[in-house]
Amino acid sequence: MRCWKEVGALERHSAQKRQGDRNVTEPVVYCLKIGFFAGVIWGAVRWLAVAMNFTRVPQAFLVDPWVRRSALYHVTWQLVGYALFIGMSIVAAFAYYLVFRRFRGPAAGIAFGLGWWALLYLSIGPMMKAVPPLGKIGWNSLITDMCLFTVWGLFIGYSIAYEFNDDSRREFKLANV
Repeated sequence: MRCWKEVGALERHSAQKRQGDRNVTEPVVYCLKIGFFAGVIWGAVRWLAVAMNFTRVPQAFLVDPWVRRSALYHVTWQLVGYALFIGMSIVAAFAYYLVFRRFRGPAAGIAFGLGWWALLYLSIGPMMKAVPPLGKIGWNSLITDMCLFTVWGLFIGYSIAYEFNDDSRREFKLANV
């Protein structure tokens, strides 16, 4: 008898979901929010790291191939770099959702952040002259930016993984239906 009650609850839950249950997360809006806040928070932390000379890679490193290096330290270009970091974070949130959303826990987010760091600091960045070559960048810059990208990736990854894999909210609703 209990089995039939559970089947009925599942059918009611499916019907509610089809009718537009308000508790279903919209992936596009959620990725926009997570990417935006990841960029705002971790871009500000990175800006602080640049201001405190923990890293020699300027805040506007994403526009370095197109702007004179001496101009990158001007406030205007730092704000442009901050905005581009926010944009990059939004793109990263969508990429994480599309590729890694099924992974649970923090490990995938950490690997995701380290992957972005490797992409920007070991392959594409030096090739485009956005980041100094590995031998010239310095250990402080490498470690600081690696740590920042790691927690940035963790923020994005764990936020998305938790939202789309947390079944405790759904189970509670099914039990009370």
